[in-house]
Amino acid sequence: MANAAPRNNRLMPWYIGIVIVLAAVIWVGYQMWATSCPAPTFIQIGVLTVIPVVYLALMYLTFVSQK
Repeated sequence: MANAAPRNNRLMPWYIGIVIVLAAVIWVGYQMWATSCPAPTFIQIGVLTVIPVVYLALMYLTFVSQK
């Protein structure tokens, strides 16, 4: 029993992905704010919310479906 391998958390890559995506969103949002980005509002919303949420959802489904 002492030689049993520790069980890894299957969602650890997802947690790391959340941190990376949130850091990227914060950095891009700051760059948009600091440079007064002329992009239309719906593009800014897409870049800062929709794309990261879709990416994280797909990543979550991928890791949950693994055995």
